[in-house]
Amino acid sequence: MNKFTTRPEITGNFGVVTSTHWIATAVGMSILEKGGNAFDAAVATGFTLQVVEPHLNGPGGEVPLILAPNKKEPIVICGQGVAPQLATLKTFHDLNLNIVPGSGLLPAVVPGAFDAWMLLLLDYGTMSLREVMEPAIGIATKGYPLVPNIINTIKSVEELFRNEWKSSAEIYLPGGNLPKSGDFFKNIKMAETYLKIINEAELKSGDKKEQIQHARKIWSQGFIAEEIENYCKNNEVMDTTERKHKGLLTGNDLANWSATIEKPLSYDYKNFSVCKTGPWGQGPTFLQQLALLKHFDLDSLDELSPEFVHLVIESTKLAFADREAFYGDTNFNNVPMETLLSDEYNNDRKNLISENASMEVRPGKIEGFAGKVVVRPKGTTPESFSKFDIGEPTVARFDEPNPNSLGETKGDTTHFDIIDKWGNMIAGTPSGGWLQSSPIIPNLGFCLSNRGQMFWLDENSPACIGPKRRPRTTLSPSLALKDGEPYMVFGTPGGDQQDQWSLHLFLRHVHFGLNLQEAIDAPGFSTAHFPNSFYPRETDIGHLALEGRFPKETIEALVKKGHKVSVDTDWSLGRMTAASKNNEILKAAANPRFMQGYAIGR
Repeated sequence: MNKFTTRPEITGNFGVVTSTHWIATAVGMSILEKGGNAFDAAVATGFTLQVVEPHLNGPGGEVPLILAPNKKEPIVICGQGVAPQLATLKTFHDLNLNIVPGSGLLPAVVPGAFDAWMLLLLDYGTMSLREVMEPAIGIATKGYPLVPNIINTIKSVEELFRNEWKSSAEIYLPGGNLPKSGDFFKNIKMAETYLKIINEAELKSGDKKEQIQHARKIWSQGFIAEEIENYCKNNEVMDTTERKHKGLLTGNDLANWSATIEKPLSYDYKNFSVCKTGPWGQGPTFLQQLALLKHFDLDSLDELSPEFVHLVIESTKLAFADREAFYGDTNFNNVPMETLLSDEYNNDRKNLISENASMEVRPGKIEGFAGKVVVRPKGTTPESFSKFDIGEPTVARFDEPNPNSLGETKGDTTHFDIIDKWGNMIAGTPSGGWLQSSPIIPNLGFCLSNRGQMFWLDENSPACIGPKRRPRTTLSPSLALKDGEPYMVFGTPGGDQQDQWSLHLFLRHVHFGLNLQEAIDAPGFSTAHFPNSFYPRETDIGHLALEGRFPKETIEALVKKGHKVSVDTDWSLGRMTAASKNNEILKAAANPRFMQGYAIGR
């Protein structure tokens, strides 16, 4: 194929940082320049992303991290907060709900990002709390330029803010006005909140590690937890049900949760081993797709060919059907991952891939597991949701916000990848606590995550809601080893598309020799042929979105195969970033779509 790239692949040997926002990338690199390692830089980058991309993540959100400390095995840090103790099926059924609202306080889970950053800094970082948090505090205080997508998001919930979520209006409609693209925007209250944490921690101790531990306690048991409990208990807020509800989160929920370190799941493919989170996230779908695709000769194909796109999409449909049927919090569910990644299972599953597009949602059959998938047909209301099983097509797209929404706007996500001169590498996908998730807690300057919308209100589902359960998140950073050595960290925002777009990057790099930037820039594609993880949980049977840069012949051939093709604009599908290490050479690349992401290094 004729390789096309918008930018050079960044190359160096000192350090590389890439993220979904140029300011966060610059902050991460500044930490490396000051002598910090990749994990210090990750914390500073993460806090900065909360400031400069408030429509995509915030302090009240969550983050999964995957990292390979130099000369050590890869690990996962789970910063996905859990459902409140009061979040039971009975609670929601007593409210006459059979789907978790997409906004407001009811879907709020324990905000997990802060403790994950602190655990990373404590165990693997070298810098102090103040050193890694000061850049974000300074940017929130002095202001940063608003990109068009932030304006679009605020506009979509403007009336909701003015009429209902008035604490959000105070921050995001400064002076009562919708901000304009290019305006410099400040969140003084968020900056004050973080500065207060630092000052209180420093008063407790002069030791860096003790300060980090105090900061964790301040968040989970101090003024942060108190403000969150008081707000949830004393405020009824409008959500997607068109009714007002109080929140379920309490101080005890925050006090009884902390981020954890886990072993990643991995799968060997060619001379690579890909590491992902466990099935409390959708990450293993990436591995399941590899387990199917290894049975096909992708090396013989052109990566813009209809055959390549068809094989990948049909594998995606099967893997994501299994996500719906089997994935859930492994602290409460026995998830048959060994079977799902086995050769025997995938030898059978690959035979379901034919020359034509599948029009069914087809989870596998595993003895002892129900494997049921519920599909909501187009045009039905959330209230009638439970009446339907696998059914008619419906729409589940990651679209632009609709004006005058009730906060059901699907928030996207952020991502970063960092490698330092010592060979430490880390990928993270911070999300949740979007400005459109729920109202701003006035004394904190941020809102809570609505990740609870990913729970099902169905006791037969492994992703059923319940106290202390992790919602089956879409957040999915990736790490790949090559010939047994940590080689690449990569990922993307995009909800259900994350383990599609990042897979496409990986396949194009491995099979077709595209460098990181070329693989990111290549025309994007994805499907929504499975229940969407976001409210109102719709499904689009047979759907296939393609960027318009695909050859006309490819598009026509895919239509002939029966795919329900929608041709999107030329630069619309994908948000990937990636960084790699080969011996002492470091490389990085970033997504050019929406003109926000940047890679830097030397």
